[in-house]
Amino acid sequence: MDFSIGFSGYFVLFIVLVYVASCIVVLREYERAVVFRLGRIVGEPWGPGLLIIPKPLYRIERVSLRTVTMDVPSQDVITRDGVSVSVNAIVYFRVVHANRAILEVEDYLYATSQVAQTTLRSVLGELDLDDLLSKREELNERLQSILDQSTDAWGIKVSMVEVKTVDLPSEMQRAMARQAEAEREKRAKIIHADGEYQSATRLLEAAQTLAKEPTAIQLRYLSTLSEIGMENNSTIVFPVPIDFLTAAMEKLKS
Repeated sequence: MDFSIGFSGYFVLFIVLVYVASCIVVLREYERAVVFRLGRIVGEPWGPGLLIIPKPLYRIERVSLRTVTMDVPSQDVITRDGVSVSVNAIVYFRVVHANRAILEVEDYLYATSQVAQTTLRSVLGELDLDDLLSKREELNERLQSILDQSTDAWGIKVSMVEVKTVDLPSEMQRAMARQAEAEREKRAKIIHADGEYQSATRLLEAAQTLAKEPTAIQLRYLSTLSEIGMENNSTIVFPVPIDFLTAAMEKLKS
């Protein structure tokens, strides 16, 4: 009996090996395969590990379950108080349901990017410039909540949204610099006026205390003379009570 294999046999064997090799799919730990059999989805996603996919009856779509960092392009936004700003952001999201990410939307990455851009423009347009600059934490939480609700039907979970930069026109930057300078001057004047008020209040209290005891002013005079004498000065200033001068002027007038 002749067991030799001709050229056609080797060719057929080669075709079978190529077909078997093409049916072998290896999925990484963070990947899942959405499997279609004759165009219909087959249960839950497959993987990870080694899979045998009989083609062409079966077809797969790979889906990564890792968190995606998406940079939202800079958006030109007009705030509620009429200021034109340019804002960009970063969105962190991941696929939590691979079947819905493939079935419900054609390209979930592109769709999420478009929703993020639209949401960024609409939300920032409802805020004043001061709120945009000062309430960054609340703004990020609001954007994350809206995006998460919008993409939930696609099996996507938005974990965080961060507004990265806010670019202001040069005219607005100069105006804000003048405003900050005026605010600092106002605070300086308030602090100076408050110091004057406290000083006057303390002087009033001291005067009231000295007025209760007439001898206290004499002790104060002696203390002042002692302080002057300790400095080795040749000039001694002796304070004269104002009441004494007033009495002398009244006598002169009479």
